[in-house]
Amino acid sequence: MAANSKMAMASLAAQIRPFTCLAASQPSRLAPHPPDLVRWIKREGGFVHHAVKLSQETQFGIGLISTEQIPQGTNLISLPPHIPLRFESNDASSSSSSLLTALARRVPEELWAMKLGLRLLQERANADSFWWPYISNLPETYTVPIFFPGEDIKNLQYAPLLYQVNKRCRFLLEFEQEIRRTLEDVKASSDHPFSGQDVNASALGWTMSAVSTRAFRLHGNKKLHGGGSSDHVPMMLPLIDMCNHSFKPNVRIIQEQNGADSNTLVKVVVETEVKENDPLLLNYGCLSNDFFLLDYGFVIESNPYDTIELKYDEQLMDAASMAAGVSSPKFSSPAPWQRQLLSQLNLAGELPNLKVTIGGPEPVEGRLLAAIRILLCGELVEVEKHDLDTLKSLSSTAPLGIANEMAVLRTVIALCVIALSHFPTKIIEDEAIIKQGVSATAELSIKYRIQKKSVIIDVMKDLTRRVKLLSSMETPSAA
Repeated sequence: MAANSKMAMASLAAQIRPFTCLAASQPSRLAPHPPDLVRWIKREGGFVHHAVKLSQETQFGIGLISTEQIPQGTNLISLPPHIPLRFESNDASSSSSSLLTALARRVPEELWAMKLGLRLLQERANADSFWWPYISNLPETYTVPIFFPGEDIKNLQYAPLLYQVNKRCRFLLEFEQEIRRTLEDVKASSDHPFSGQDVNASALGWTMSAVSTRAFRLHGNKKLHGGGSSDHVPMMLPLIDMCNHSFKPNVRIIQEQNGADSNTLVKVVVETEVKENDPLLLNYGCLSNDFFLLDYGFVIESNPYDTIELKYDEQLMDAASMAAGVSSPKFSSPAPWQRQLLSQLNLAGELPNLKVTIGGPEPVEGRLLAAIRILLCGELVEVEKHDLDTLKSLSSTAPLGIANEMAVLRTVIALCVIALSHFPTKIIEDEAIIKQGVSATAELSIKYRIQKKSVIIDVMKDLTRRVKLLSSMETPSAA
């Protein structure tokens, strides 16, 4: 297979850069001297504000900045309907389009980026593509984990993300074989969706990463970047996709309503006043670092939406409660009424969802909090005084009594200790490794796991503070 891949790369060199991709901190663009993207957009009927400029000096590498102060509400970029690149599944006007649609149907919905990625790869393989001025400006390499060296993947140290990375890598290798089987009998280059060129897992990884890091999902007058329901249409938005991320954005995307402006599909406007040399920033979504690293190739420090995933396991819960000082916890042997309430929380029954989280906007996921409160309370009459929404809320102060609440919070703290013990290194060791100097991908892996451990520690600090407050509220008689 290696020899075939080398031959495929050589055959591509005449028309495009090789279908290869590695992880890199400051990737070069696909073409060594790409066309002027702003000029192309203007030539095609789009609009770009004179103060919008491409810069290599932003926090995340290449991005857009403003060369002057721009007031709120100003239109910065407008794209006409024919400039965004999208996957048209109903376009089967040619044999190559039919084959591309057939391949796209085999992509799982959760890997939606690959469907649009097939279209992007088709255009990249076409030397005369209308979108070449855009595609040639795309990065040649990406910092997403599927391109990390094996050791750096392992060094993420977080099982749920490792599972997703391995799943994507496995899909790419299997899909490579499926594409080859589908296209092996296609002889004419004009009938071939990729102009007769071989497509390997590396090329598929590049195109999936290009879409996941840059595509927007548009619908009505909304904009979603990354996640979203299936009725949102993924699109590549040239130049707009060079706006980097912030939870405090200064620009936003508006999709024009039908009839509002027939020559504009989508535009970027100033949300809050932009100062001279400010980067233009969009909010990609309230996402955890799992999504940011997996789909975008970066990690947000002190991300308020980052979480730790745990499995609701009865033996684990018993062990955590005993470590917290509960003498005989009932997680492994709940009473029938408790099991019924667990079923309502979808933590028991035929098809339970046992994935629970700590961290994020709520330090403890509501289902987990309610379950521990219920199972550490032996009195049905007390539990029946409250609805499940109350029991799921951490802002509901000790609904089942102070003693119960302290045992609940201490149990969660013990769960945090157990979760933290699963990481083989401490934060101070991770920071020392970074100071010694490591590769860009190794540094990303280490920063990712530092943030995961920080989530756990922050939750422990929060809950410890709450326990101390409850302890001060306890009366001698209650003790």
